[in-house]
Amino acid sequence: MRIATWNVNSITARLPRLLAWLESSGTDVLCLQEAKVAEEQFPAEQLRELGYESAVHATGRWNGVAVLSRVGIEDVVKGLPGDPGFDGSVEPRAISATCGPLRVWSVYVPNGREVDHPHYAYKLQWFEALKAAVAGDAAGSRPFAVMGDYNVAPTDDDVFDPAFFEGSTHVTPAERAALASLREAGLSDVVPRPLKYDHPFTYWDYRQLCFPKNRGMRIDLVYANAPFAKAVGDAYVDREERKGKGASDHAPVVVDLDV
Repeated sequence: MRIATWNVNSITARLPRLLAWLESSGTDVLCLQEAKVAEEQFPAEQLRELGYESAVHATGRWNGVAVLSRVGIEDVVKGLPGDPGFDGSVEPRAISATCGPLRVWSVYVPNGREVDHPHYAYKLQWFEALKAAVAGDAAGSRPFAVMGDYNVAPTDDDVFDPAFFEGSTHVTPAERAALASLREAGLSDVVPRPLKYDHPFTYWDYRQLCFPKNRGMRIDLVYANAPFAKAVGDAYVDREERKGKGASDHAPVVVDLDV
């Protein structure tokens, strides 16, 4: 069984590439982030023509998450119980579903913006709510994973130059402590292999030739419980999908499971 997570940075802008990738990659379940459309605008029919059901939590221009599956979708939960919200509203950043033998969450963790910005405090609060929401499934016997754009690089090895990010979000001790706390719920980091270079970066800024220079970060993560992790046969970053015209600034992270 092949599952993946991908921040497409607008499903409308990326739809032709998404459809082509689904056809060529053999992916059974895809956790998708930054749909950037309202639910009624989500291309469910085009995906259905490829054999994929869609579970979507999206409200418009920003954010938006989904789970696509060709092995069935059941027990869909939209949103994060206990979501702290930001600036008076709860954003569509999490959705969970059972797909065949496993359960997954697709998450788009708040960016944080700047360390002294209210969005940073919201990010840390959101992590606390996420841990509480997934604790039961994480401790269960069914393969389970929380997949998506975490907007945190777990270690200094997960950024191209730690000094470049000094004083900014995505690498602060508090954010990394939030990741460590999430793992304490019974999850482990499924680290993919890179298809090129030494580090499995998943995100490269559009600016300053970051992709050709491999000035990247590993912020798209697969956090899995023990039954899921035990079933992993392979995991890799599909760096090829970051190439060319109209690419997202993130690459898919693909995991093959022996289930």
